[in-house]
Amino acid sequence: MIYGAMKFSIGGSLKLAFRPWVEGLENIPAEGPAILASNHLSFSDSFFLPAVLDRKVTFIAKAEYFTSPGVKGKLTAAFFKGVGQLPVDRSGARGAGEAAIKSGIDVIERGELFGIYPEGTRSPDGRLYRGKPGGLARVALATGAPVIPVAMIDTEKIQPPGKVVPKLMRPGIRIGKPLDFSRYHGMDGDRFILRSVTDEVMYEIMKLSGQEYVDIYATAAKRQIADAEKAAAKSEKAEKAEQAAKAESAEGTEKADPAAADTDK
Repeated sequence: MIYGAMKFSIGGSLKLAFRPWVEGLENIPAEGPAILASNHLSFSDSFFLPAVLDRKVTFIAKAEYFTSPGVKGKLTAAFFKGVGQLPVDRSGARGAGEAAIKSGIDVIERGELFGIYPEGTRSPDGRLYRGKPGGLARVALATGAPVIPVAMIDTEKIQPPGKVVPKLMRPGIRIGKPLDFSRYHGMDGDRFILRSVTDEVMYEIMKLSGQEYVDIYATAAKRQIADAEKAAAKSEKAEKAEQAAKAESAEGTEKADPAAADTDK
């Protein structure tokens, strides 16, 4: 009931305000379990996709969204629970991976739609990054559920990092044909099979989205970007300090020998 109410209010508002276009809606089964594997460009991806589907889709979200203190924290937790998000505790030896797998299997066994982002985090620059082989492939091989590739289009342009007011524009959603991995049944412990399944899904997402593919994990790319920004900031700081030192030295020379300064002029 809560999900339905949230979908009607929030989903209806999103569809009215942004008018997202959709291709391939017929590839979503009317009933039965399926895994929706999507690229991840924006925080809003988890809202635009459910907004255009008739069926409930359950995504996983970090547990911090459900445990933050204060009034704001309680409202945030209520919101995420209302839209069908499942908390994943990222602490422990194996972190979010095992929790995501268990959550996904539970959703699939209930005959529902399970949404997952194989990249594991939002793209830092709009490109498509290497999929993590754990959650997606293991849930698919453990349950036999079909995997439906999904491409979110332009959602990162609606509210880029640092922007408070979203830009009113039409995002897109392309839904591909279901992928059947039953040929790998019982092989969910083989890391090479897990890699193969994940890469096949990412290839289909790449074709749907038109994104440039980068064969590294998005988390590694974010670290590289952060390191580059720190290095640039450090270089800029050093350059400003050098310029200030030169200016101070020139001023000191002028004060010590005004005649020399006049001659230079």
